[in-house]
Amino acid sequence: MGIISIFVLFFAIEYNHKKTTSQNTISSNRIATIVPKDSVTEYGLSHDKFKVIKAAFKQNENLGSILFNYHITYAEIDELVKKASKIFSFKNFSFGKKYTLFCSKDSVAKAQCFVYETSPTEYVFFDFRNGIAVYKKEKESEQCVETASAVIEGSLYETLDRLDLSAELATKLADVYAWTIDFYKIQKGDHFKVVYEQTYVEGKPVDVGRILGTEFTHNKEDFYAIYFDANNDGKGNYYDDKGNGMKKAFLKAPLKFSRISSKYSLNRFHPVQKINKPHLGTDYAAAAGTPIMSVADGIVLDAKFGVYNGNYVKVKHNQTYTTQYLHMSKIANGMRPGKHIKQGDVIGYVGSTGLATGPHLCFRFWKNGKQVDPLKEKLPMSEPIDSKYKLQYNKVRDEMMLKIKNENTPTSPNV
Repeated sequence: MGIISIFVLFFAIEYNHKKTTSQNTISSNRIATIVPKDSVTEYGLSHDKFKVIKAAFKQNENLGSILFNYHITYAEIDELVKKASKIFSFKNFSFGKKYTLFCSKDSVAKAQCFVYETSPTEYVFFDFRNGIAVYKKEKESEQCVETASAVIEGSLYETLDRLDLSAELATKLADVYAWTIDFYKIQKGDHFKVVYEQTYVEGKPVDVGRILGTEFTHNKEDFYAIYFDANNDGKGNYYDDKGNGMKKAFLKAPLKFSRISSKYSLNRFHPVQKINKPHLGTDYAAAAGTPIMSVADGIVLDAKFGVYNGNYVKVKHNQTYTTQYLHMSKIANGMRPGKHIKQGDVIGYVGSTGLATGPHLCFRFWKNGKQVDPLKEKLPMSEPIDSKYKLQYNKVRDEMMLKIKNENTPTSPNV
């Protein structure tokens, strides 16, 4: 068992060899940096008591080879593998990922502790000082409530990037408004204000938490979303300013952040067949491999390949509505007739199989057995907030809307 464990650690760990463009990435030929003596405390250890080495995994390098170079024996490495197996997978080490090594300050420089950050807020701590121990720990973090506002210039992602805000905020906004705003129809000049949670570690923003309240103005109409947790158990939902639930029976679109390349039409020139014919679907242009979501709960009717449709999935949602998703590069695992799926489940990935000129999703929508334009359908509304929580919600809503109103009205950067 010991020999097998060492063999796995030294030779069989899989790596991600894709280089990142992050400024923090350490290339495979960079020499490890020895941090000078100072009074810094990191991961609960004082730097002045150790020789501290900060580096990153090189290609084909693993924890075993690093530790062996710093005088950790094969037997100790074998024990480490056994103790870490239920806490951390050694396959998670990857090329370019940073680590910190704390060594003794004598001439031997034997490894005392090894720290690997698995996320901006979590790390795995390998301790060799008194036997062998492995821990999963969290960094000290601070959560703040912040506000932001902007006028849309280009896409939502581009707008947030221009303001040096996290792209994660765009994803969170899209999730909140997934049933209300079609982000494929977003207009230049649309604008938003948002109140949200931001987590900081060591003074740096690392994670966007919940959106607490937001106002999104689209086509000159204001859409509000207020987070409300009646039982304060972390299981709250979003409601509009009138107390109607944001979650509706159907998502506005089956993809996040793309564009409509061709709308439903009874007379469209087909780019492959070179003839005018009805196009009874809505085409969403997106990169190959983009996840495709079911717009509502339902049961899979078909999940197969067709000569013209390519890889496709068809879903029956109820006695009235059915949807179909065409030209997938791949159908998601487990999709088969009779399978129950939930709204937002990934059912496949954008591709160009079948009769298609490039990667896109053709989305088709049936109402009472007839194909219709989903962008023009008045879909079922959501349930309002429970009446017993109405007064409690109104108080939360009024306080949040006051914060939103106090945020400066955004202006276009071109003004």
